[in-house]
Amino acid sequence: MREAVSMPQEDSARNTGRLLIFILRSMGAISLTAIIFVFVPYAWMNSIHQMLDLGELPSEPIVGYLARSTSAFYALLGGLLIVLSLDVRRCRNVLEYLGLAISAFGLMLAFVDWVEGLPFYWKVWEGPFVFVFGIVLLILTRRIPQDEDQ
Repeated sequence: MREAVSMPQEDSARNTGRLLIFILRSMGAISLTAIIFVFVPYAWMNSIHQMLDLGELPSEPIVGYLARSTSAFYALLGGLLIVLSLDVRRCRNVLEYLGLAISAFGLMLAFVDWVEGLPFYWKVWEGPFVFVFGIVLLILTRRIPQDEDQ
């Protein structure tokens, strides 16, 4: 009886797939927590805004709308990342697109952060982190073998 011996390439693809799934589920779970801020009172958002040394949060309706709708969008993205993690091989095209789109979004965030004069810690964290996440997503996705059914 012959033992099944896995090829180093197969092990590498399997490990890459596991890492990709872990990253997608982790980022998805973190992003899902943004749903909380769709519902929190203005006073909570204002307190957090002040703790970040951003001053008083304006109380105009557009500010609440933008904060809450952005939070809802992050939660939606988090759910999508988790769903895509359930079958990374079959979702390669979507994951590649998201890798490119998220990295471009990270560059746009970096630009917006600088133009809007956000604090230095914000400028060097948000946009670059999102950019790197997109690039990592793209690289790992491209290392996953295509599903033979496609």
